[in-house]
Amino acid sequence: MSIDTGNNGESAKTIYANALDSPIFSTIKVPTIRNYDMADYQYEVIMHRIKEFEEELDDEHEIAIQLTSFGKDILMNVTDIGYSNPSTLVFYGFVNGQNATLIQHMSMLNFLLLAVKKQEPEKPARRIGFYVNEKE
Repeated sequence: MSIDTGNNGESAKTIYANALDSPIFSTIKVPTIRNYDMADYQYEVIMHRIKEFEEELDDEHEIAIQLTSFGKDILMNVTDIGYSNPSTLVFYGFVNGQNATLIQHMSMLNFLLLAVKKQEPEKPARRIGFYVNEKE
């Protein structure tokens, strides 16, 4: 025995899929929920501030950060910045000419942006790149 549902033989799955494609559903805007406590948001804030700072630099200067959370001041020439949610920021660059990577919890983040003379005057001034960790 078959029960006629009045849907002319369409399955519920097909009806549902067709309903989602209707103009009514396509006009509904679902707001993006943003967690401002995550590293990706802090990364965006830092990226914006650094880009603003770099826009003010001339061709003879590049950006460096002065780290202040090690008991002494350390100058780091930063080349790249990345993050890993929920709370880690990663700075790549050089300290005293040596490769350096700083892995920093967001709650410990505290640094000063500085304009410094280029270390290699014949090369273009370095600017900071930004990487996104795809494994969030």
